[in-house]
Amino acid sequence: MEPLNAATSPAPTVTIEQTNYAAYQLSPGDALEITVWKEEGMQQLQILISPDGTIIFPLIGTVGAAGKTITELKDNLTSRLADYISDPSITVKLLNNQGNSIFVIGKVNKPGQVFSGRRLDVLQALSLAGGLTVFAKEGSISIIRRTGDQVKVFPFDYSDVIDGESLEQNILLEPGDTVTVP
Repeated sequence: MEPLNAATSPAPTVTIEQTNYAAYQLSPGDALEITVWKEEGMQQLQILISPDGTIIFPLIGTVGAAGKTITELKDNLTSRLADYISDPSITVKLLNNQGNSIFVIGKVNKPGQVFSGRRLDVLQALSLAGGLTVFAKEGSISIIRRTGDQVKVFPFDYSDVIDGESLEQNILLEPGDTVTVP
């Protein structure tokens, strides 16, 4: 296969809906830009997803956004706006994914909040936190997840996972999860 010639090849066009953001689930704190084509007053509206996971949009009011993909939100808005606008054409862009964050605390080199444009597993989050310190208890790491009023704790044994054992412990983290390293 021959390499592409940069001088003659057009630059690739990338849209959020066609890249790895297609499966990204929106979270509270994410910033969106929503445009309804040819509708004055609905051009490039910048909207922040509220802590309860909703947005407020002209004409239709409160709309659930958290947990939906960009395409699902676009389809929902299109469907609901169809009652007010003939054949609405909507564009939804993710401007900022600050809602997709997790926290890594304890004996890591860079504890704190970790932002990511995609879902991370535990090893990836620990890597972004600078790795474990020499004093970390590798077999006692846990992931704390709050869902409504419930709190779930998932154990994680770093040594086992690094050795290729018990890989099911290396779960995908959800926005708001806390990885604790004692």
